[in-house]
Amino acid sequence: MTAAQTAKTVLTRLHEAHPGARYELNWTTPFELLVATILAAQCTDERVNRVTATLFKKYQGPRAFAEADTAGLEEDLKPTGFYKQKTKSVQAMSRELLASFGGEVPKTIEELITLPGVARKTANVVLNTAFGIPSGVIVDTHVARVSQRLGLTKKEKPDDIEKDLMKLVPQDEWTFFGPAVVLHGRYTCTARKPRCDACPLNDTCPRIGVE
Repeated sequence: MTAAQTAKTVLTRLHEAHPGARYELNWTTPFELLVATILAAQCTDERVNRVTATLFKKYQGPRAFAEADTAGLEEDLKPTGFYKQKTKSVQAMSRELLASFGGEVPKTIEELITLPGVARKTANVVLNTAFGIPSGVIVDTHVARVSQRLGLTKKEKPDDIEKDLMKLVPQDEWTFFGPAVVLHGRYTCTARKPRCDACPLNDTCPRIGVE
């Protein structure tokens, strides 16, 4: 089976297994999703959601984050890990958002990645999820692992993996595919002990790299 044939089958099965798949971070505005995605680096979505439940009530909008007391914000972000760097990134992003975009989250990937702390994955999360714009395919650690195991890519770098997936998956499916594969990787095709026996893709997956 070619990579293109595998991708087509995977897409069909994912629609059956995860209809209406969504990114699991909680948010009410595109800016909140942008902040939450930055905080989710090397941290579980569940923990981020616990932190942002109170964080977004305390700091409402980019100006509040930009002007926040740094030490106080660091304390609020401590549970997400790497809190000093995350505080620096969130404040720098908020300031640049105010300076260059009037505090409004831009709707193009070219503009989003000019913000401090925002690379393609974060930009795709916001554009795919908040705006429904198929700017690209979200590639986090789950998507990278699952795509490699399925033989959809041999690449290692997220941007290179994304390019391969964008060739295999129809553009109108990009906003579904990323979140669906994230869910599949998080709950079925896990890093250490993939649940191959319960996997809806078990008859089409070559299990590359799975012992």
